[in-house]
Amino acid sequence: MTLSFKRPYRGVFPVVPTIFDDRGELDLDGQRRCIDFMIDAGSNGICILASAAMVMIMPPYHGATFRVPEKGIFDFYRVVSDAIDIPIMIQDAPAAGTPLSVDLLSRMARDIPNISYFKIEVPMAAAKLRDLVAAGGSSIEGPWDGEEAITLLADLDAGATGAMTGGGYPDGIRQIVDPYLAGQREEAVAAYARWLPLINYENRQCGLQACKILMKEGGVIGSEAVRHPLQKVHPAARAGLIEIARTLDPVVLRWGH
Repeated sequence: MTLSFKRPYRGVFPVVPTIFDDRGELDLDGQRRCIDFMIDAGSNGICILASAAMVMIMPPYHGATFRVPEKGIFDFYRVVSDAIDIPIMIQDAPAAGTPLSVDLLSRMARDIPNISYFKIEVPMAAAKLRDLVAAGGSSIEGPWDGEEAITLLADLDAGATGAMTGGGYPDGIRQIVDPYLAGQREEAVAAYARWLPLINYENRQCGLQACKILMKEGGVIGSEAVRHPLQKVHPAARAGLIEIARTLDPVVLRWGH
């Protein structure tokens, strides 16, 4: 399957994990296998630390108490936009701790040429997506869901056209997104109900390690190692993730065998 580069970018664009061996060294062969799997599993595109057709940038942040004012945020993105000629996705996530109002986001979409995609991962993401689409109109080329798709259905109902998820089961997320964007909401709802236990387990129990665990279990990569300060997922949580995944028969558990 080829990756899609036709704008507007729509569909499932999972995040590629960085693959290490058991010593914590980069595993370049494992990295290639990881990307090959993610393409074979149906990714419409991928998010990776590499040359890109679009860049995703969080707002500037400097710890728990230091806040950049809206003018500083606006100028930051304007300077970046002036330096490149590809779309910019703003990642609106709690990790930054920097509030991004709908008014600011829509204003940047209208006034800064390359600002056109938004990955919304804050609490009440669907409400913010809906307000952003209404405020920004045609300048919002890509309102996207994130956070492992835990709020995917509500976000699609609010106008999301893309999902940036973990890399473990793009085929499963496509079963939700594809029919929804084709106007087949009932099929999308049924698929969401099937995959939600796994989505929830990833989001609440395993986090970014979930995709590595599934890839290791399916023979895609040789090690699910993470670097400090992350700690390995508890064996019971790992087993629970795989148990749920096996009921869904995702490509990841078959790809390397």
